[in-house]
Amino acid sequence: MSSISASNIQADYMKLLITQLQNQNPLEPLDNNEMAAQLAQFSQLQQLESMNSNFEDVLAITKMNYASSLIGKNISFIGQLSDGTIDIVDATVEKIYTDENGNIILSAGGYDVNLEGVIAVQG
Repeated sequence: MSSISASNIQADYMKLLITQLQNQNPLEPLDNNEMAAQLAQFSQLQQLESMNSNFEDVLAITKMNYASSLIGKNISFIGQLSDGTIDIVDATVEKIYTDENGNIILSAGGYDVNLEGVIAVQG
């Protein structure tokens, strides 16, 4: 699945605009103000995409820093016990890493826990 960016949309718009200008009726030219407004909207969309990308980067760094701060701390999470039952497990975080999908994983008490799976943290 490919993502459509403001740059792609703007490039397509420019191709369409050039075609319209080449084939316009000289007695009814295109409105310059409307074209300028549309180009300004594309510029705003590009800026919003850039800000969104920057926020995603900041969020990823913040999550990694938070996960790092959990090393040595006791966390609670839902896990499968040795008898096969599911229960809340308390364990100390020994290390953190990211899996192949970019998820932050905590190693605690022989379990690998997704950061989002932590339900409590104790000093």
